[in-house]
Amino acid sequence: MVYFKDRRDAGKQLGHFLEKYKDHGVIVYGLPRGGVVVAEEVANFLHAPLDLIFAHKIGHPYQPEYAIAAVSESGHLVGASYELLTVGDAWLDSEKKSQLEQMQRRRSAYLGGKLDLPIKDKVAIIVDDGIATGLTMQVAIKELQGKHPKKIVVAVPVVPLRTAHLIQALGTEVVAVEIPEDYKFLGAVGAYYDEFYQVEDQEVISILMKFHGKAHP
Repeated sequence: MVYFKDRRDAGKQLGHFLEKYKDHGVIVYGLPRGGVVVAEEVANFLHAPLDLIFAHKIGHPYQPEYAIAAVSESGHLVGASYELLTVGDAWLDSEKKSQLEQMQRRRSAYLGGKLDLPIKDKVAIIVDDGIATGLTMQVAIKELQGKHPKKIVVAVPVVPLRTAHLIQALGTEVVAVEIPEDYKFLGAVGAYYDEFYQVEDQEVISILMKFHGKAHP
């Protein structure tokens, strides 16, 4: 069983699994907030620029911790159709609008007026601190597919096998330090970390400030 000391340790380990992309002009995308810490280490290892991709989970109205869908910044939605039918269109539209507004606020706070890095015909590497169900990553992939990269690579420290296959079926490459069989998955990404604190906005902003103005191939 692979464990990580913290997100930085996970990012350093993950970087070595992506070595073939080193100095190849890729763009690394972190999923805020925890994924950005991992993505920083990956981007540093690959000598690549760091950008953000925004995607938020939508929790069940009676069980907010239980995600039934995820939405991207452009409004792409991924979810289990049978569960979405039970919550009603009006509630879903309202929740989607709320999450889109929150993403806009975060983009403004994290990036100000900075424009997206051009990704057309380049390799995009989406990094998170781990994947369980994959809803957020699926919608992040849809968001980036609309920007026409040459290839999308999903890179995470840990992802269960079934979810990895699901993501690969979207036409992406999946790279992970650990891909356990579903019955061996510990049930939560945080279980693979010795330290899994809540990443705050200021840490994301500080990471991005380090990358601002860096020259990359």
